[in-house]
Amino acid sequence: MALLSSGHFATDFANGALPALLPFLRDRFALSYAAVGAVILASQASSSLIQPLFGLWSDRRGAMWLLPAGVAVAGVGIALAADAPSYWLVLVLVLASGIGSAAYHPEGSKFAGFVSGPKRASGMSWFSIGGNLGFGIGPLATTAVVAAFGLRGGLLLALPGLAVAVALFAGASYLGGFVPAKGAARAVTGQDNPLAMKLLLGVIALRSVAWFGLITFVPLWEVSLGHSKSHGNHLLALMLFAGGVGTLALGPLADRFGARTVLLASVIATGPLVLVFVLVGGVPGTIALALVGTCVVGTFGVTMVMGQEYMPRHLGTASGLVIGLSVGLGGIAALALGVLADATSLRTALFVAAAAPLVASVLAFMLPPARRLERLEPAEVGLVP
Repeated sequence: MALLSSGHFATDFANGALPALLPFLRDRFALSYAAVGAVILASQASSSLIQPLFGLWSDRRGAMWLLPAGVAVAGVGIALAADAPSYWLVLVLVLASGIGSAAYHPEGSKFAGFVSGPKRASGMSWFSIGGNLGFGIGPLATTAVVAAFGLRGGLLLALPGLAVAVALFAGASYLGGFVPAKGAARAVTGQDNPLAMKLLLGVIALRSVAWFGLITFVPLWEVSLGHSKSHGNHLLALMLFAGGVGTLALGPLADRFGARTVLLASVIATGPLVLVFVLVGGVPGTIALALVGTCVVGTFGVTMVMGQEYMPRHLGTASGLVIGLSVGLGGIAALALGVLADATSLRTALFVAAAAPLVASVLAFMLPPARRLERLEPAEVGLVP
């Protein structure tokens, strides 16, 4: 699990570096809020929207080589984007970095499921914590590097991805021990539940509107209030680190009280917490922002488990959908919120971001309890055509 979590760390380190780069890129290229939102859309369109395709590939054929390749491409892409000479090249390189992230996540999530044992929410939380830490450290490392060396220093952001890619390549034989032999028997019980999966994806997509609104605009919001870029990026990092703490807490709670209960409570709390951050600010706003991270990031592993339990016969595809298609819609929302911010104000866009989780709460009430996968052997996965 440590090796897979390290890969998750490296890919999400690259993802977390991007929001911290945005204030610097906005100054360099004199970008509008809509253009800033388009950078996030480029990242999410490639890293998320195409993940179901990699998940389908994983289910049908298996593709363990995607683990080191995806990590390396994600890191190199974002590093080159930091020093790109034009806005359009930034978009291209961000797209490439996102493809690397998309390649890693479904395969990594599937292998994490192999080794999680009966406490799947807890096990997936440990996999998720790597991504949480990477996303949290990404803004801090990016701010420090760019402040010290300028945007060209952003080339150093490739180092974590390259190092972990080497480790994943070296550990391929160990991971290969979890791959079933061809023709191995399946022990999957239960049928896929498409309606429940659609409801879950709706909840995640609406919640992602708030999440990616904050990811994109928290640093810029703080700058608009007269604070420094570093201050805004530090708040962003706090939100992400709090999400890591939430991951470790909410996974075991989901195993004990049910994933649906924990998800519902977190979604209901998200909207009001965003309003406290925007309207109150100061210390209460900072605490609220940290709690948003706990509610949203802390349930990534929970929603992953729910998706796999709603689609027990297509675990890779379920993983791609949960952290791919539905989350990718948040990137589209970031662009829309950027257009709204240009037309009205950044405050108005953040109000809209706060409203989306309230709608998600309605869908969360409609979710059925997920059927637990009591036994998840390697032979169960990747054999369903």
